Parts: sequence; C-alpha cells; structure tokens
Amino acid sequence: MTERQLHVLQSMLGYKFNNPELLEAALTHSSYANENKKSGAVSNERLEFLGDSVLGMTVAALIYASCPNMTEGRMTKLRAELVCEKRLATLAVTFGLGDFLLLGRGEEKGGGRERPSILADAVEALLAAIYLDGGFEPVRRLINEYLFPEAARIEDENTDYKTVLQEMIQEKAGQTLSYNVTGESGPDHMKSFTVEVLLNGARVGHGSGKSKKEAEQTAAKSALDGLSP
Repeated sequence: MTERQLHVLQSMLGYKFNNPELLEAALTHSSYANENKKSGAVSNERLEFLGDSVLGMTVAALIYASCPNMTEGRMTKLRAELVCEKRLATLAVTFGLGDFLLLGRGEEKGGGRERPSILADAVEALLAAIYLDGGFEPVRRLINEYLFPEAARIEDENTDYKTVLQEMIQEKAGQTLSYNVTGESGPDHMKSFTVEVLLNGARVGHGSGKSKKEAEQTAAKSALDGLSP
C-alpha cells in the first residue's frame, strides 16, 4: 500500500496514525497474508479480535450515557443492532474501505472488496488499530460521529408508539383513545393509509403509512409529540 493511499484513508477517517504499520495491518486480509508470508505480511485477524471488544465497549458506553432511562434488555438489543455485520459493512462503504484492502488473488477475483463479512471484519480491525495507536478517545469520536447516530433511527423503528400513548393516557382515569382511517389511496400493491387518533373524541394526532398498522403508529407518535410537555 502506498503512502498516498494511507494518507487518503487517514484524511477520510479524521485520524492520523503515529504508527502507519498498524493501519496497514488492519487492512491486510488473511488471503493476502497467506500469499505473502515471505514478505512478513500478517493478517488483521488478531486486530479484529481486539476490535470486536473495543467496538462493543465504546458503543455500550455511548448508549449508557445517552439513554439514561433505557432498560438493560433494550440496551443489549440496541448494542447488538449497532454492531451487526450489515451496519459495520455499511460504515466501511462510507469510508470506501474496500478500495484499500490488501486481498489475495482469489478474494480479489471473488469480489472480496464488496463482501460484507470482509468489510465488517476490517472495520473492527481498524478500530483496534486506532485504539492501539491513540487510545479510546479517537475511537469514541469516530463511532459517535459515524455509527451511533443510527441509534435514534433504530429506536424509532422499534418503539411501539401506540402502547406508549395508551400507557400515558391511562395515567388519568376516564379517558378514551381511538383511531380512525381518514384516507386510503393507491393500487392494491402500493396502498397508502391516513389515520387520525382521537383523545376523548378530539383529534390529537395523525399519520400515514403503507398499512393501517403503520399509519396508526405514526399517528400515535404525532400525538405523543403534541401531548408531551
């Protein structure tokens, strides 16, 4: 790997390595290392092992600090969703990491630069390399900027807003909550529904979706946004 390539990647990461050899090691796939043993090439597998723990610890700390009311079970699920292979591979694509990997001839021909498992492993190895080179803070910065923002979207997708709204309404006796479909459009395979939510007969929210269930969820979220202090 050329100095120019290393410089480009470090600029994209926003981190300059004190020891560039760590960065190169993080990008060395086992297939390349096996084909270049005489040159002393070492695969990124050991870094990947360390990076898995560094990533998990950093994400856990960010969740703990940012979500003070989240239960242990939900924190565990959110961490798992944030560090899954698909999400790490997407992060690798953001940095164009596949272009910098050192691959063996077979992996190169087999599309290894786009393979999610290889990309995800490279991200973990890269995080370990940054940790060994500069400690936890640059790792935390990178994860907080590029990976952790997905937490809000994941939480939004997994929150049952109808249940949350119902529990909120039940805190005061004698209140009734109902949902009405106010609109339906589109062909059968691309239906769109509009729903309003009524509190004691008065409209407090509305939403739309590809199904009645989805529309009710967006309507409930709209009501919560309006009713929350």
